[in-house]
Amino acid sequence: MRKAQKTLEYQLAALGVGLILGLCVPMLALDARAESLNVKPGAWEMTVTTVASGMKLSPEMAAKMTPLQRAQMEQMMKAREGKSHTTTLQSCLTKDDVSQDRIIKEMEDEDDDGAVQCKVKVISKSSSKLVIDKLCPGPSPSTTHFTIEAKTTDSIVAIGDREQQGSGKSRMDIKGRWIGASCEGIED
Repeated sequence: MRKAQKTLEYQLAALGVGLILGLCVPMLALDARAESLNVKPGAWEMTVTTVASGMKLSPEMAAKMTPLQRAQMEQMMKAREGKSHTTTLQSCLTKDDVSQDRIIKEMEDEDDDGAVQCKVKVISKSSSKLVIDKLCPGPSPSTTHFTIEAKTTDSIVAIGDREQQGSGKSRMDIKGRWIGASCEGIED
């Protein structure tokens, strides 16, 4: 049940903490050859609020559960329907996180098997704003539209909307603030 609950947590907050670490933090700055968001490297605090609606267990996930586990998961999803969930975490942006090629590869390779399945399209980028679309073909096709805006060098906001075919929609709102140059004590 614990593994199934973790999997559901990922589905319910697919645009949540995992994406912050996988997408947002590395994208706070881009390759030196490209225009980059004007933010400071170092320690950041991210507050992430996610809301999911229409979430359903995938047939693959349901097949791996006992009937009791499946019923518990469905009950939990129903209880969370349309309700916001907020998480605050600290993360570190280092100089190694700035390669645009690395960012795109990490986004495309985000699934557990490491196979490149998703395609990332940069819609626009400037020193103050980055807009991307991420299209994943399956087995449960999904589309994510993500915008990151550097309000100041030590403040960002981001919005992500994801729709997964047959599994519902989720929205993520992020508010990030720079908390210092040192990442000491922060575990990524």
